[in-house]
Amino acid sequence: MSKVLHYRSGLIVAVLLVAACALPFQLAPFHTFQLSMAMVYAVALVGLNLLVGQTGQISLGHGAFLAIGAYTTALLIDRWDAPYLAALPVAAALTFVLGFALGIPALRLKGLYLALVTLAIAIFLVPLLKRFESLTGGSMGLTVDKIVPPEWSGLAEDQWLYFLALGVAVLSFLIIAGVKRSRVGRALNAIRDNEVAAEIMGVRPAHYKTLAFAWSAMLAGMAGCVYTWVIAYVSPDSFATGLSITLLAGLVVGGLGSLWGPLLGGFFVMYVPSLSQDVNQAAPGVVFGLVIIAVMYLAPTGLAGLSGRVAHWIEQFARKGKTNAH
Repeated sequence: MSKVLHYRSGLIVAVLLVAACALPFQLAPFHTFQLSMAMVYAVALVGLNLLVGQTGQISLGHGAFLAIGAYTTALLIDRWDAPYLAALPVAAALTFVLGFALGIPALRLKGLYLALVTLAIAIFLVPLLKRFESLTGGSMGLTVDKIVPPEWSGLAEDQWLYFLALGVAVLSFLIIAGVKRSRVGRALNAIRDNEVAAEIMGVRPAHYKTLAFAWSAMLAGMAGCVYTWVIAYVSPDSFATGLSITLLAGLVVGGLGSLWGPLLGGFFVMYVPSLSQDVNQAAPGVVFGLVIIAVMYLAPTGLAGLSGRVAHWIEQFARKGKTNAH
């Protein structure tokens, strides 16, 4: 049975990847750009899911790590003429170190206290970026040249950027899928469920919590790098506190702790405000909030768990129909 499920899962993933590779050839450049941004948010949410969904540590400052990755990439490209692809490992390494450093004091905090500390980081980062104008460009931000696709690819600029974003997203999902199936993933689940019991069983909560923070921050930094590739511009206001809150909301809507939740959450964060803005300039906030309420009511486990709930509802409806027939 497990082999059949594994085969079906592999087949579904293969079909989705083929569809994802075909999409940019069927869509207008703006829609391809939107898909690229959905991939950016999905990468950030993969990391946040490891921290919140796997370890049970609430973070409201993930937008700060995304900003650090974005600014690191912009500085490397704009000031030091570094290759675009070389910026990715640098942004990942820097945010990994910062996440590890934050994870050490965070060990003493839990629940709302940890959420407030991470929120404080997101709050003070924006004025900090504005203050060092000579380095970050201040309120005006930094502009970088867009990536020029190689001639051998035969791709347009928007298509090449999309495939770069898709590649980083696939890499991120593979990393986290491997972590979840490993001893580390089982340790994180044990800490989330019962930290005291996990420690009795030989799990070192301090070690794994710190690593969770570091890996989570690293993936957010990678998302920030891809953000700079796609947008070619960074400014402090793009990484305001609302971004961190939106990312957490997107993860909960997509499916907390689920492998597919970050992907669905990325599409939610990208498309719900964008589509609602076409209706009215004031609509995005209202629609965003209403959709969150509706999803939490209809699918408490998020959109990733909605298929299971729908199947359960259909089964219950079929049983009632048989009962009434008798």
